[in-house]
Formats: sequence, C-alpha cells, structure tokens
Amino acid sequence: MSKTKKKRRKPLRERRLPRGPNGGIQLLLIQNVEPLGKQGDIVEVRPGYANNYLLPQGLATIATEHHKRMIEKHRARLQEIERARLASLRAEAERLAQQSVTIEANATDEGHLYGSVGPNDIAKALKAQGFHVAPEQVRLQGPLKELGLYTVKVHLGQEIEAEVNVWVVPAVGQEPSGSAEQPPAQE
Repeated sequence: MSKTKKKRRKPLRERRLPRGPNGGIQLLLIQNVEPLGKQGDIVEVRPGYANNYLLPQGLATIATEHHKRMIEKHRARLQEIERARLASLRAEAERLAQQSVTIEANATDEGHLYGSVGPNDIAKALKAQGFHVAPEQVRLQGPLKELGLYTVKVHLGQEIEAEVNVWVVPAVGQEPSGSAEQPPAQE
C-alpha cells in the first residue's frame, strides 16, 4: 500500500503581503489614487486598506522586484500618458468654465429655498449637459439655500479646477421672488 504525500500549504503568516519599513503593506499603484499617489508610485498602506479597497478594485498590486523594474522601464511612457490626461482635463476645465447651469427649486417669496441645492443637484445638472462630473468633485462652501447666481468650483483632478456659474431659480409654476401674490378670485 503506497501512501501519497499531500502538498502542505504555507501557514497564513507566510502568505501575507510583504511589509514595508514602517510596518504597512508596500503596494505599487496601477492607477492614480487621489489622496495616496500617482500611477507607478510605491506606497505603504495599512493592511485593511490594501486588502479591502486597493487590491480588489484593481488600483494597486504587490510591489515585487519585477514590478519595480517594469515601472522603471515604462516610466517615460507613463509620464507621456499622464501629460495627455492632464491636457484633456485642462480642456475639460475650459469647456466647463464656459458653462452655466440652471437649477429649479421651490422657494419662498423672499427667495429662501425650502430645501437646499447641493453637490448632487449640480453634478446631475452638469451630466444633463454632457459633462461627466461626480458629486464629490463639486466643491461647495455649504449648501445653496437662496435663489441667485453662484460660482461653484469643480475639482477635476490634480489641482485642475473649473468654475461654473450656477443659477438657482424658482421652480416652474412658482412666481419669481419679490412679486406680489394675487388674491384668490371670489365667486
């Protein structure tokens, strides 16, 4: 009777991701991650951030010696791709700066909104005009709570921002602010 040998798996501690000098996980960024770094950077992050976000989303990979050598070889090409991306962002910022957005909202006679206009409303209005803007990219000091014209910054990435004029106007069927109401007709 012959016994077959089972292949033993490595213990969990040997299969863990490689640690960096500060005790975090060293990863190579495949794409730009806004607060962390640019494509091709080697970063050190906490294990949970690496395992739960960066690796499953395909934003980073393990920083092996092979990957480091490949990045060095392709660094010039990566810089050219980054320059092209920045040029397209600048062109998008110029197009955005020429736009104005009109958002209808319910308001009182004095011009105060019943609700407020926030980043979601502005991003939705920009998408209706053909711009791909996420609500996180719209930078407001606070929600817009009155009728009027506002200048809102839209962050497109890497210090590129565009200013968009946002008109907050009374909803259709509502009288403009400041006009006198007509008393109901008596029969």
